[in-house]
Amino acid sequence: MSYDGQVAPGDAPATRDAGIARIGKISVSDMHNNVYLITDTATGDALLIDAADDWPAISAMITADGGKVTHLATTHRHHDHVRALAEAARETGAQLLAGADDADDLPVAVDRRLQDGDVVRVGELRFDVAGLRGHTPGSIALALRDTDGTTHLFTGDSLFPGGVGATNHYDYQSFPQLIDDVEERLFGRYDDNTWVYPGHGDDTTLATERPHLTEWRSRGW
Repeated sequence: MSYDGQVAPGDAPATRDAGIARIGKISVSDMHNNVYLITDTATGDALLIDAADDWPAISAMITADGGKVTHLATTHRHHDHVRALAEAARETGAQLLAGADDADDLPVAVDRRLQDGDVVRVGELRFDVAGLRGHTPGSIALALRDTDGTTHLFTGDSLFPGGVGATNHYDYQSFPQLIDDVEERLFGRYDDNTWVYPGHGDDTTLATERPHLTEWRSRGW
């Protein structure tokens, strides 16, 4: 089956052959949080992004994939993205990764605090880290470039189809900061072939979203 990134809670994982990697996606919880599993096809080492909820469903995706989770990344501190984090950490023994300014707010101790410009290596895969301040102070995105030139960009709650993440719920949030970081560190670094995997809902591409940056700035969200 072709990958379209459309999943709902209870669905089987959507899977994508990205050449150097396998990408799995499930949706969990009543908030439709996305959980991603990216496995190095050469070594079987895997990165799990956002152990949001429903560890049995996440575990089933890992088992079906057949790889070994060696790294577990959290895109940001919000509760709906970390409800299965402690269990995932205990069951996988993976190295725990998060943005430096969100790490202390997670329910588990973080092994590596990430900053903008860092690199995460999982097997033979290289993920470039983008720090995205505004939705939370330490939100991150992770970018994997395939051999065909496609970049696979995992954005958490900082970039969605139709706009950036929410910035009106907490006093640490800032729309001007988030739109600046998203424009500079995502749209400025990656081309229109970049596929975007957000923290909730359907996927998109930078080509689809780029024409609307000015509109987002004007409306203020």
